[in-house]
Amino acid sequence: MDENREKFGIEESGETTPWLTSRWLLIFAVVALAAAGIALGYGFHQQSLVGQLSSHEEQMGTTIAELRGQVDTLTTKLNDITAAQQAAAAAQNGAGPAGAKNASGKRGPGTDKRLKQLQTRLDDQQKQLKDTQDEVAKTRTDLEGSLSSTRDELNGSIARTHEDLVVLQKRGERNFFEFDLVRSKEFQRFGPLMLSLRRTDWKHKNYDLALVVDDNQLSKKHVNLYEPVWIHRVDDPQPVQIVINKIERNVVHGYVSAPKYRNSDLAATMTPVSSTTTTPPPAQPDTPAAPGNPPNPEPPLL
Repeated sequence: MDENREKFGIEESGETTPWLTSRWLLIFAVVALAAAGIALGYGFHQQSLVGQLSSHEEQMGTTIAELRGQVDTLTTKLNDITAAQQAAAAAQNGAGPAGAKNASGKRGPGTDKRLKQLQTRLDDQQKQLKDTQDEVAKTRTDLEGSLSSTRDELNGSIARTHEDLVVLQKRGERNFFEFDLVRSKEFQRFGPLMLSLRRTDWKHKNYDLALVVDDNQLSKKHVNLYEPVWIHRVDDPQPVQIVINKIERNVVHGYVSAPKYRNSDLAATMTPVSSTTTTPPPAQPDTPAAPGNPPNPEPPLL
């Protein structure tokens, strides 16, 4: 009986193992999808915020230009009326009392009413122009504050030592590539970028750097110690970051920080699981192993 129970126990545990494996794979897939969704949403939110604020500022600029045109038109009309009145006054002075009486009679209340209307419209346009300028200034301040907040948030994740970099790596939010770069005209690849150190000033703690991004060569000059260099690539939800945290004579030490996933990878990851799941092949009957050739052991579960 004990032998049968042990045999049955082994068979039951053998049947449970695939179920546990599938369960862990499902949990891992859900966690990966959640992380990818959060990263994608954050990148889209930042890009949408900057786009909306920039579009609003452009609209405000167009409105200001239109209001200025209207104010100029009204000012021209007002100047013309004022000039006509001055000319009439000069004619009255030259014609004497009789001419002045006739001129005042010709002027009448209609001209004064029109002049007051133009002055009122001009005042309204100037007030509207001032309100629009104030709104544009407020929008620009909000935009600068939002960008500054985002920059401060990213700058808060700068590693000044190797220990700080280890802490950032443990967060699991980005990929980090630590390097020592010697002054040379040759390029070396670190993560998604190719870098070349062109100059170092270890006394004043700054350096010049050449880099290749998406087949385009760029240069960064007089970059200070701990100053992050941001590289925006088309397919990245967040910018790539370069930080140099140690400058010596003809050599620097630092790291490259890059997003774990690109936009194309996130789009592929967001595909529903049901559409990518395939039917497993039917189980093959166990075949006895040939004498002298033991069966291959199953690979360990990762």
